[in-house]
Amino acid sequence: MKLKKIHHIAVICSNYEVSKDFYVRILGLTPIREVYREERESYKLDLEVNGQYQIELFSFPDPPVRVNYPEAAGLRHLAFEVENIEEAIQYLTSVEVKVEDIRIDPWTQKKFTFFADPDGLPIELYEC
Repeated sequence: MKLKKIHHIAVICSNYEVSKDFYVRILGLTPIREVYREERESYKLDLEVNGQYQIELFSFPDPPVRVNYPEAAGLRHLAFEVENIEEAIQYLTSVEVKVEDIRIDPWTQKKFTFFADPDGLPIELYEC
């Protein structure tokens, strides 16, 4: 077996409209397809990042709260590449998203930072 690339990442949200607004309006991801699955009482929104299908946003009735600290085993965070981290942080703070201080990757010397989606899912910005 040879894996070619990551196809998509699925994110479950607690409030579909709030998370949809966050991922589409604030982060600027492009909706490809939105489906309401009546048998699951669930929305599924396919989103693309820079022309590539990458994120599936799901809603389910009463999903359990994400375990944050200490971190649990499993997916740790999403990471997006940006050209200018200072500009990205300036934009996010202008739309009232709290962003952590910039850190430097000790191996690559590249800048990175974290913020959270409406459900507390950590999202990393990594400067290329």
